[in-house]
Amino acid sequence: MPRLDTSPDPTEWLLLIVSLPTQGATARMRIWRALKAMGCAALRDGAYLLPDKTEHRDALQELADECVREGGSAWLMVITPATPTDAGAYTQLFDRSADYAAAVKGWKQAAASFPSLGVAELTRLQKKLRRDYEALVATDFFPGEASLEAELAWADFNQRIDGVLSPDEPHETEGQIPRLDAADYQGRLWATRRRLWVDRVASAWLIRRFIDPGARFQWLAKTSDCPRRALGFDFDGAVFTHVGERVTFETLMASFELEDDRALMRMGAMVRSLDMGAGSVAEGAGFEAVLAGARERLPDDDALLAEIGGVLDSLYAHFERDAVRAKA
Repeated sequence: MPRLDTSPDPTEWLLLIVSLPTQGATARMRIWRALKAMGCAALRDGAYLLPDKTEHRDALQELADECVREGGSAWLMVITPATPTDAGAYTQLFDRSADYAAAVKGWKQAAASFPSLGVAELTRLQKKLRRDYEALVATDFFPGEASLEAELAWADFNQRIDGVLSPDEPHETEGQIPRLDAADYQGRLWATRRRLWVDRVASAWLIRRFIDPGARFQWLAKTSDCPRRALGFDFDGAVFTHVGERVTFETLMASFELEDDRALMRMGAMVRSLDMGAGSVAEGAGFEAVLAGARERLPDDDALLAEIGGVLDSLYAHFERDAVRAKA
């Protein structure tokens, strides 16, 4: 994410000058798109500037080589600004303030459409805007106040999406997680918020699969309606909820001493990634898409748990196979 960068302007820059034959329209467009994606500043047609970094030098050299293969010419050189004024002018070419302002405006406009979007549509929108934002951050070589303001706006935007996808998401609590004996938790009534999303559906699956096979579930319209005899999970004040950096799925794992299961640990990392935006797990995007589609399609949470439970069974088998292979 963006951060305020107080480092001085670079003393050296990379300048790529390219020329392609007029019949190479396809190659020209491909190379231009690559230069744009890298965040190059165009000094004029065919002349592109970047701060001198190893990764930039390697990427520009690859494009230079491609230009030559396409029958054109390319020169990659290191240049030094002649004066401090020139150095400041070079840096100013990479000012992303206007881009951040446009992104923030787009997020505000998108937020106005939330009530009319289904879960799958909202999830797709969030992913697209995240890709766009991350691409902008990746080319912000001199982040400043605009990047910090955008970071706050992006966090607020995602909180609003989370509020639609998963209202009443629990807050973190602090403290130790007591170790419990699953034998004392058999045939119990468990309760959580209705319209299951990632952490809740995964936690319900974990309960029935590994903790209480005879578990019964009650899906709550309001958490204040949770019966006294029920074991609440994944809401503020519940018996099992977020603790520190652990999501409810991980809290349940720790409570019932399931953390030696490597496959479950992988699933816990996936749930945390999707629920908290902490890191990325390769299988997460696919699971989230399946869950979003199922939630659009199925009439109630019992049906949703039955269907997604099968998906989680398959994911567990996949992670378990990987764990066995890693031990071999």
